[in-house]
This record gives sequence, structure tokens and C-alpha cells, in this order.
Amino acid sequence: PFQLLEIIRKEGVVLRAILTTHHHLDHARGNEELARLCPGLQVYGADERIGALTHKVTHDQELTFGAIRVRCLFTPCHTSGHMCYFMWEDGSPDAPALFSGDTLFVGGCGKFFEGTAEQMYTNLTQILGALPKETKVFCGHECTVRNLKFALKVEPENEIVKKKLAWAKQRDEEDLPTVPSTLQEEFLYNPFLRVTEEPLQKFTGKTDPVEVLRTLRTEKDNFKKPKERPNPQAMLAFDWGLFSPFLKKQ
Repeated sequence: PFQLLEIIRKEGVVLRAILTTHHHLDHARGNEELARLCPGLQVYGADERIGALTHKVTHDQELTFGAIRVRCLFTPCHTSGHMCYFMWEDGSPDAPALFSGDTLFVGGCGKFFEGTAEQMYTNLTQILGALPKETKVFCGHECTVRNLKFALKVEPENEIVKKKLAWAKQRDEEDLPTVPSTLQEEFLYNPFLRVTEEPLQKFTGKTDPVEVLRTLRTEKDNFKKPKERPNPQAMLAFDWGLFSPFLKKQ
């Protein structure tokens, strides 16, 4: 919370409200402290387990913060009370934004901790997938490279996956974000949005979209990125004790 407050101070704005996607501590841990430091702070969410919750929201509920309009989109699965937030400003040339928490990632989707493949299929196709294609996707984690490595395993001939993965690796090396993407882009390389495509059905051995999604999630949960083989010269140097002077405690 103190990092956030420092950003707020630099931007010269006032913190009025928090929109929390779900109760997991890596998304809601700072709520109580921020509520203590900012009296009157409004905390929105769809789950009673969210810390410092003051306003419980429902699916399709709309909120307004100055010129910013927010539509709450209920997407239960990762948690039973997961809410995404779709934001836009009337008359703005900027694309709308989706804050998708742990439901939709760049190149992936969240684990089904408290829900089913049927729920996630509805989330990705009927709710989030139906948003304007230019929507910018701001997800809750930077796991793009790992997600796209799995996507490449699923679709080894997909040139868009290859290009996006190379781009994401370069961004990682330069310590730059891979977020946001756009919804339109996600349909080209995110396997969890491509469950009706032939390569996905071939990979999973299923044709029903929900079963394709279920199998994909199981495969992703068990996915291990290939271990890099250690450099043989480096291993010899360790064996000979050449690194010993550098490893001793000062």
C-alpha cells in the first residue's frame, strides 16, 4: 500500500475507491491498511472475503468515478466471487480497458480453484470474449512468457504465438511489461480462447469446447517448462573449485 500511496502522491490525485477482483491476498492484501490510512475509502468487490469491503457489487452493475464508467462483470471460477471490471470514458478516443484479475491473462487463464470448466467457458466466451475487440486487457499477473510457452506446445505451427513469445521474452529481458494486450490479439494466440479451433481439438483429443477447455487447463496445470542444461564449462569450474573464493561469506 505504501508504494501505491507514493504513486498517488506523485500523480497529485486523491484515492477514493478500490476495485478488488477477488479475495486472494496477492490482490487484496493492502486493503485494510489503505482503509486505515485513507478514512472514508470505498472498497468494491463481489466477495465477503475481500478485506475492508464496503460495497458489494453484482454482475452488470455500473459505477461512475468522475468521467470513468465501470461495468462489473461477474466471472466465478478462479474464485467463487471473482469480479472483472470493464472501464471506459464516453467520448474518449482511448480504447476501453478490462481489469481481468486472475480470470484472463495474456496468453492464458486462471486456475479453476473454486469453479468449473463450464464457468470459465462462459466467462471467456459470453462475458469477456463479447467485449469490444479493441479492449485493452490488464490482467493481475505478468506470466506471459510461461503462458506462451504452453501455447506454443499446444499450437507449434502458430506463427502469431511464436512472434508474441519472442516479443514477450525480449520485454522480460529489458524488464518491461507485457501487459496490456488487446482482446483481439488474445483470440489469435491464447489457447483458452481458441477452443473451437482444429489444432486445439487435435491437441486435447476433444471436440466439445468445454471439454477442450477442461483438458487444456489440466495440461497447463501439469506443464513444466524445459529445464535448461547447465553449461558444461561452468560445471567443470564448480567441480574444480574455481568459484570457491566468490562463494565464501564475507
